[in-house]
Amino acid sequence: MAKVKTKWVCQSCGYETVSYLGKCPECQQFGTFVQEITSQNIVDKSSKVQGLSLNEYKIQKLSEIELDEKIRFKTKISELDRVLGGGFVQGSLCLLAGDPGIGKSTLVLQTTKSICEIKLNDKTLKVLYICAEESPLQVKLRAQRLGVDPQGLYLTNQTCIDELINRIDEIEPDFLIVDSIQAVYCANIATSAGSISQIRECTNVLMRLAKQKNITTIIIGHVTKEGNIAGPKVLEHMVDCVINFEGDKYKQYRILRSIKNRFGTIAEVGVFKMEDEGLVEINAPSKILLETRQDAPGSAIVAALDGTRVFLHEIQALAGSTNYTNPRRVAVGLEYNRLLQVLAVLEKKVGMNLSKQDVYVNVVGGIDIIEPSYDLALALAIISSVRDIPIKNDTIIIGEVGLLGEIRYVDNIERRLKEAQKLGFKKAIIPKISEKLIKKIGDIDIEIKQVSKITDAIIQALKQD
Repeated sequence: MAKVKTKWVCQSCGYETVSYLGKCPECQQFGTFVQEITSQNIVDKSSKVQGLSLNEYKIQKLSEIELDEKIRFKTKISELDRVLGGGFVQGSLCLLAGDPGIGKSTLVLQTTKSICEIKLNDKTLKVLYICAEESPLQVKLRAQRLGVDPQGLYLTNQTCIDELINRIDEIEPDFLIVDSIQAVYCANIATSAGSISQIRECTNVLMRLAKQKNITTIIIGHVTKEGNIAGPKVLEHMVDCVINFEGDKYKQYRILRSIKNRFGTIAEVGVFKMEDEGLVEINAPSKILLETRQDAPGSAIVAALDGTRVFLHEIQALAGSTNYTNPRRVAVGLEYNRLLQVLAVLEKKVGMNLSKQDVYVNVVGGIDIIEPSYDLALALAIISSVRDIPIKNDTIIIGEVGLLGEIRYVDNIERRLKEAQKLGFKKAIIPKISEKLIKKIGDIDIEIKQVSKITDAIIQALKQD
């Protein structure tokens, strides 16, 4: 009897070693090593799992490869098509990741409705949905709630990748959905589903299947508690497109963000709203985010950039006295360390004593701001709350605050101002800009106040007419 060979694999990063280690030398995590059996029969060129026969691979000249006009097809969900760069590409492999309950399965199920209506080469597209974590009955119940009942949608809860290949050969689908990659397994690997080796091998099989049979494939992936995609890092390198579905499952708004896209830009984001009937597209998110804004102390509006889109956010601040030695600092929707930096600048450069006050800041709507252009709006919202003087709600504030109290320039000022003008803003407080840019934005009907120091911005924002 042959001796069984084993290895220890870190389930966090995929690092391999011949013996157990308490701490992974690669990702510095503790207790993540799991023993796996090394199979000698994983590579079997005659197996259907390993792909098509070798004569399918041939050398071609680039100039001889013909592009089909229908190589990319739209899903009729404009926010999803925007993130994908214009729709799905035939034979592509996409990874959709997100927190539990965020709406990943809902999104792909809604997508099947429009996909099954597409005709390609005089035939309607067929979709095979591998519901590895649910029964077909559960998917049917969700489909009824969403109003999805396409004729070309097929379901299976088969989790063995070997058997899935047989099912795919029977149906010959044009579109494949795997929900989720952590729940399927390869029989040749002696570990449980969801392990590093299983995820890597199953994704490799699906990648070759997508390329050789021209099947557009979406695999749904879980994320860790840190927010990273579960499984080996090579998973993100193997796929053509990585899309993150972000947001708080207890709030309505969701952000679809492209992390990697071989067929388009990664600077696009899509916005959805979770309702009873499923995910609804939000084509004008700034208008919705500012619906409930009030002309009250502690509120400031900022034009922030996320990808190529401009979002207008309301930042609210509340400062109040405390009896505790260490005052509380709470930041929701923006970076906590950035809040501490702005507070330090206000104490040093403005002379505000905040050591005896709790400070709470919040970005209204549940969509986080990920760029530093909100510094100035944050600082002015805090000052407005402390002094109990409101900032007019038709004023937009843009700028990064430096440690010396200076207001630093941010990119795409022109696009931010145009978005503010669309929503009826009359005044803008921005950093000092060049004469060339002043001429460029001369057609924008907004009163522009340029400031170079935070004290100048305070005077302009809190000035009462």
